[in-house]
Amino acid sequence: MQLRVTIIATAVCALLSGQAFADHETIKPKPYDSLGKCVKAALSKHDGKIVKVEAKSERKHLVYEFDVESKDGTAWDIECDAKTGKVTEIEQEVKADDEKFKALAKVSEADAKATALAAHPGTVVEVEYELEPDGKASYEFDILEADNEEVKIEVDATTGKIVETSYEVYQIGQE
Repeated sequence: MQLRVTIIATAVCALLSGQAFADHETIKPKPYDSLGKCVKAALSKHDGKIVKVEAKSERKHLVYEFDVESKDGTAWDIECDAKTGKVTEIEQEVKADDEKFKALAKVSEADAKATALAAHPGTVVEVEYELEPDGKASYEFDILEADNEEVKIEVDATTGKIVETSYEVYQIGQE
């Protein structure tokens, strides 16, 4: 298992080495290569540079999340089911002061953070601001728990309710 993780990490590092993926059509993953299938699927949705990949467990199911930066500078979070190789979610990552995000957000970041920390006590190590495919906005908090596990909590910026929880397995690339 350790060797497999090392091989996967080495492959991902090579992918993240600064190349843009304009030629992602040439990626030909093997049938057993779930990461390769997901890289290809993610880049077929939004071509650009993968700046980070996370493997995470959602309801005990492995999902890859790719942070892709398009050529125009737009940031995308693209999730792919590791088992099927299919894209399951695409979110646009924006800045906290994005006008569309601010117009949609009815819950303050402080209140959303309090909700996330009430469910999963720990230290917030990252906050993302996302526009969902259904037109909603959400906050995503990465929380380092006391046991050193990192949990991602997505809070709807309109209702203040937790809409998704996942545990990080590993992360490669920029924060």
